[in-house]
Amino acid sequence: MTQGARNTPGRRTVLGAAVLGPAAALALPAAAARAAEAAPGSATAVTAATGRGAGGPARRDLPVPTVIGHRGASGYRPEHTLGSYQHALDLGAHVIEQDLVPTKDGHLVCRHENDITATTDVADHPEFAGRRTTKTIDGTALTGWFTEDFTLAELKTLRATERIPGIRPHNTLYDGRWTIPTFEEVLRWADEQGRRLGRRVWLYTETKHPTYFRSLGLGLEEPFARLLRRYGRDRADSAIFLQSFEPTSMRRMAQLVSSPRVVLLGGAGSRPWDFVASGDPRTVADLVTPEGLKWIASFAQGIGPTLDLIIPKDAAGRLATPTTLVRDAHAKKLVLHPYTLRNENAFLPADFRRGTDPNAYGDAFGAFRAYFEQGIDGIFADHPDTALLARADFVSR
Repeated sequence: MTQGARNTPGRRTVLGAAVLGPAAALALPAAAARAAEAAPGSATAVTAATGRGAGGPARRDLPVPTVIGHRGASGYRPEHTLGSYQHALDLGAHVIEQDLVPTKDGHLVCRHENDITATTDVADHPEFAGRRTTKTIDGTALTGWFTEDFTLAELKTLRATERIPGIRPHNTLYDGRWTIPTFEEVLRWADEQGRRLGRRVWLYTETKHPTYFRSLGLGLEEPFARLLRRYGRDRADSAIFLQSFEPTSMRRMAQLVSSPRVVLLGGAGSRPWDFVASGDPRTVADLVTPEGLKWIASFAQGIGPTLDLIIPKDAAGRLATPTTLVRDAHAKKLVLHPYTLRNENAFLPADFRRGTDPNAYGDAFGAFRAYFEQGIDGIFADHPDTALLARADFVSR
């Protein structure tokens, strides 16, 4: 596919380029493709592959493109709560995302950031007023309350709240309803829901700020791996993807477990923080070259690029000419799960905004279609039901 060309639905259905390991091609036979398309909301549609590398034979029971519930169903519930995860699963999301940060006593909990000022009611707890502090995390100074200054027992006295109430005031209805879940609680929940549904519940779990936490003696990878082994999600065919914006975190995980690994990629001019800390001069722009992708494929099975690395925007915020990243990554046998598409005008490319209210819904279906047409293997979405309907439209064309 040349730059700017778009895959036809038929070519996308076969997906000969998506993979599960450096040498393991994920092929979607026509019969399986028809089954997947017949039930686009179901994570039981089977695509399978066997190959060597990255832990050996692998099997996938995910349809393509895959819908990943971003922090659960964060468009409808406060993010990273069991309520958000359950709602994403109930809506039909194929995979549910978690982000991991540690507590003072070494437990892994699910928060997008260790700064819990905006996502909990901690400010309403006078007993924790003295914990408010300023820290520099990955080069950015932040003032607030941080998980690493609390024991798990203390964190469990807090309640989760909506992070962006000005944009999603309807989510504030659920403020205070759920506590901060531990990752172990999520693993138990996923196992319970899997038994209820009669199928595996897929997770997509990120190590947050691993270099920073390792500097505090709170390394994430080792306790993460222990939990994966304890709950049987440490194999190449386990129903989980591991992810991080720091490539060295995924390289470390590759030494601990065989679970599929994904390197997250921010803006082209940015540098992963572990690169900054180690003096590695490479930027994301270097990592998305064929040479950079080859390096990633030596220890990971996929990339999670920001959507702008798939289709950049022009000065007016409209979609411009697509890059060759999808083609280049597939050539290195890497899956692509870009992030994040949301329904609200404020988050959509200018082409798909409707009206002048930034918090109103725009043409999210059109935006999903534009990205699906590039041949991506899946997408993170705050509103999984919208993504699933857009996927159904796409695969039925």
